[in-house]
Amino acid sequence: MTEKTVSKAIKFRRSVRKYDASKTLNKEEVRSCIQQATLAPTSSNLQLWEFYHITKVETLKEIATACFNQSAAATASQLVVAVVRKDLWKKRVESNIKFLEQQFGNQKVKNFRDEKKSMDYYKKIVPTVYSDFFGFLGLLKKLLANSMGLFRPMYREVSLGDLRVIAHKSAALAAQNFMISMAALGYDTCPMEGLDSKRVKKILGLPKKAEINMIIGCGHRAEGGIYGTRFRIPFEEVYREV
Repeated sequence: MTEKTVSKAIKFRRSVRKYDASKTLNKEEVRSCIQQATLAPTSSNLQLWEFYHITKVETLKEIATACFNQSAAATASQLVVAVVRKDLWKKRVESNIKFLEQQFGNQKVKNFRDEKKSMDYYKKIVPTVYSDFFGFLGLLKKLLANSMGLFRPMYREVSLGDLRVIAHKSAALAAQNFMISMAALGYDTCPMEGLDSKRVKKILGLPKKAEINMIIGCGHRAEGGIYGTRFRIPFEEVYREV
């Protein structure tokens, strides 16, 4: 199979809500597309995500039930669950520091200024932003940032809620990578938010602080699987050159 170009894959991708049960997906190719998802941009390179590739029939049925048996889940050959793991930020910081130590250690010509700047970011700035105590520190940081912002440009998205949004945005970018990669192979997908997140977490054995970003149905489109012609607001209404 010849992979589609990026432009063709984007145009091919539709939210397919009914899949052809007679056609199967190559599990390894789907896994490869999930690996492509992890190359998406992510805030502070923390990669606060996990992806659960659902292939077992019994688990597919359980997840479909938790998605209210909507056809995009019930008829899917496979499912991919994008999970946000903001609770892993300390572990991800450690991974970044270890990587940077290796990178700087392999340099023939040392740049101590860049090394210190990079290390300070992960050892001081990220912990300052992500550390919290039942939301109280986040509120205090929010008030401080807004106060300082009266006098100079200031990063203001520092509350517990802000950081949740940031983590979900990163996971959504990765999910889009996955769907475009699938489209490039001629596979169809449908991102779903209509689900019982508590039940999905129980099925997958996820910890309390994990959050479901979306569930993506995967398969080959069946007749009637696309609900009508694609509609988009005219580009002129959403595009602004400044």
